[in-house]
Amino acid sequence: MPVGLFRVCLLVITAIVNHPLFFPKENGTVPENTEEIIQKMKEREESLRLEQLRLEQEIADQEATQKALEKAAVVVEESKEEKVRWDMWTALSMVIFLLIELWKQDFQEGNWQDTGGEEDDMAVLGKAFKGVALPDKAVLASFYEKRILGTTGDMARMREMVEGFADDLLEALRSVCNRDADMEVEDCMGVGSMYENWRVRKPFVCDLIVPFAPPEPYCFHCQTWCSGDSFPPDEQGYGTIKVCRADEDATGCICDKTKLGEDMLCLLHSQVNSTRPSSEMEDLLCFKNTQYLDADQVMKWFQIAVTKAWNRISHKYEFDLSFSLLDSPGALKIKFKSGKSIAFNLTPVVQYENSDVYFISHFPRSSLAADVPSSTHWFLTFAVYERRFIQLVSKTLPTNACHVSCLQILSFLHGKQCSLTGPSGLTNYHLKTVLLHLLQARPSQDWAPEKLEARLQDMLKFLEKCLHEKKLYHFFIGNGKVPAELGFPIIFQRAEPLNLFRPFVLRRDIYRKMVDTFHEMLRNMSALINEYTVHIPLAHTNGIRKEPL
Repeated sequence: MPVGLFRVCLLVITAIVNHPLFFPKENGTVPENTEEIIQKMKEREESLRLEQLRLEQEIADQEATQKALEKAAVVVEESKEEKVRWDMWTALSMVIFLLIELWKQDFQEGNWQDTGGEEDDMAVLGKAFKGVALPDKAVLASFYEKRILGTTGDMARMREMVEGFADDLLEALRSVCNRDADMEVEDCMGVGSMYENWRVRKPFVCDLIVPFAPPEPYCFHCQTWCSGDSFPPDEQGYGTIKVCRADEDATGCICDKTKLGEDMLCLLHSQVNSTRPSSEMEDLLCFKNTQYLDADQVMKWFQIAVTKAWNRISHKYEFDLSFSLLDSPGALKIKFKSGKSIAFNLTPVVQYENSDVYFISHFPRSSLAADVPSSTHWFLTFAVYERRFIQLVSKTLPTNACHVSCLQILSFLHGKQCSLTGPSGLTNYHLKTVLLHLLQARPSQDWAPEKLEARLQDMLKFLEKCLHEKKLYHFFIGNGKVPAELGFPIIFQRAEPLNLFRPFVLRRDIYRKMVDTFHEMLRNMSALINEYTVHIPLAHTNGIRKEPL
């Protein structure tokens, strides 16, 4: 019974506690909160879905970007590999091209020195002038005898007169110069066509070179483009002259390059002579603030010295002396009262070491020194060795050899053509260089007097080949076959050959003018020679065959 009553009471209490109206405020909002929760859950679900879509889009974009970067990296890598392969092929092609060029130069240089007796090689040349005929032997002989041979006596008399006056002028120059401060002038030497007996065109002009040296205690230190110093291609054939003290190394004492400190003293140079004022170097005819000899300063000094010397001795002569060219140090002209005049060039030069190679400041009447890099660059002249080589070879040739005659005829024809069509880049020095090459290439018997016509053809063909290839090498520079009797400096024999036509490679207008002048000379050759030739009987000339080039 009590247990049953207890159960009934417990049931009633439980019913009362769980009745909905027992807690009206708390239980009344339950349905509303549920709807809000559901709504928020839906919104949250929607936002999560949108966020998921955004993240998926970003992941897709990142994957696309990554793929693009990987693709670009692959392209760059492939381009690098392709570039490397291309660079390898380019380098290989350049090496092959350089080897071919070197082989061609060696081959051509070898041919120039060794093709003396090969008529087939010479026959290949001159194809552009096939059909152009030289005058026959009788006309050539008459032309040479009447027009050229008669000038030899005039040249000899003029040389004698000019040399005597030049010696007197230089002696007076030494007397007016300060022996302790001015340059020391040596005896003059004759060079060029007048002293090699092949000048034919008037007016005759004697070329004399005058070596000079600095006063004591100074000396000249010469540097050439082939002495190991770095010279650009456009300065080949040039050199510089440094003025140094006799007790100083040319490269300078170490005291000029190193700070010795206050308590140390150079045993060679004191503080008095370790620094040279710029005025002292300018007095030594150097370029401003340098130790290098200035060609313009030398020209001014030499012109002033010659003027003073002439004023001292002018009373002894019955003629006037003046400068014919102001841009040349010693282009002088003697004017007689009768109206006649004689021109000659007295050019100061510097001797290279103990040889007969000289640094020359100016080339009057010549384009050899055109476009000089600067006034401290001096051109090297080998005129003394050229004269000696011709004299040496002449001793081995037959009597009355035709080598000088060939050069005289060709020089005359070229000069007449230039007077008709204007000057060209081709000079008499180029023509002489051609003769020097052929003198070395051909045997002595080929220069017999009766072979004048054949050798003249050879010179024209050789010159045509050089013009076509734009290559005419200096005879001495790079020529290992120079006779030992000349005592030629070995440094120039071992140097790279110097192309005298190199300036015309880039200057096409001058090159075209030079080639056109040469063509015109060939076409007008017969007319030019016949114009200055005594008429020969027609029956005599018709029996002689004209051999085409």
